[in-house]
Amino acid sequence: MTETEIRRAGFCAVIGAPNAGKSTLTNRLVGAKVAIVTHKVQTTRFPVRGVAQVGDAQIVIVDTPGIFAAKRRLDRAMVKAAWGGADEADCVVHLVDASAWVAEQTGRPSGAQRHSLEDDRRVIEQLKEAGKRVFLALNKIDLFPHDQVLPVIAALSEAGVYEETFLISAENGEGVDRLEAAIAARMPEGPALYPPDQIADLPMRLLAAEVTREKLMLRLHQELPYQLMVDTESWEERGDGSVRIQQVIIVGRDGHKAMVLGKGGSLIKEIGRLARLDLTQMLERPVHLFLFVKVDERWQEKRERYQGIGLEFDV
Repeated sequence: MTETEIRRAGFCAVIGAPNAGKSTLTNRLVGAKVAIVTHKVQTTRFPVRGVAQVGDAQIVIVDTPGIFAAKRRLDRAMVKAAWGGADEADCVVHLVDASAWVAEQTGRPSGAQRHSLEDDRRVIEQLKEAGKRVFLALNKIDLFPHDQVLPVIAALSEAGVYEETFLISAENGEGVDRLEAAIAARMPEGPALYPPDQIADLPMRLLAAEVTREKLMLRLHQELPYQLMVDTESWEERGDGSVRIQQVIIVGRDGHKAMVLGKGGSLIKEIGRLARLDLTQMLERPVHLFLFVKVDERWQEKRERYQGIGLEFDV
């Protein structure tokens, strides 16, 4: 598709509780990996824009951080970024983990599911206060019989904030085509916002840091993944067509540094290997990746750390 064939273009924000599947849905709609995905909550820290083409429409999908009860500065900045993405969008999708609601209907929600339900209700209340009407996408419907979701649809519809409901599985693609078509129909008339062959609006240095952070989150446990960040310190284009990338993993404690390094440096070597494979595939050229670990007890209280990933510090 050429730019002249795109007649409608706009933004669609995907909002919801942490771990509802927003990044998985964004990647599914774009048709490529533009947002990191892990099984841990709060993986996405800032809005990630993926670009999808549907017929004559270009959809800029804004994958937002999860909305939850924020206490720390970083958490507050993430939640504000999520609502900011929704406020500026032409279309909003509230993605809900349907399995949590089905579990509540049967009286057996887990601790994580109860948190998800509380966060969903918080989103609904804020949508009510703002007078917004949005699409509801019930995700993870591949995990239970579809007849079990009917009471969930009835319960959520009572809120009066949803224009239309979609049953989807972001993981396997079930029902996503119908949602995608509805989003495309909401895009306003206008020229393409991005070249048709562009799939994301994210600086490569930041994307590279996110790839490494994804590997860390998948390999580390408990609270440590939320106490670290990755910064791409240098990006050097080399004469042979390869790229040399140097990154620093910033943690808050000496004990965390030892955990990231692993015994004899084994873990950080494995993280580097996995991140290098992903980056080589993304960039379609050889990548030389060098990782270092730095301790900074107050990194979450430093303004420059927030500016680097597009979050507001004074929240």
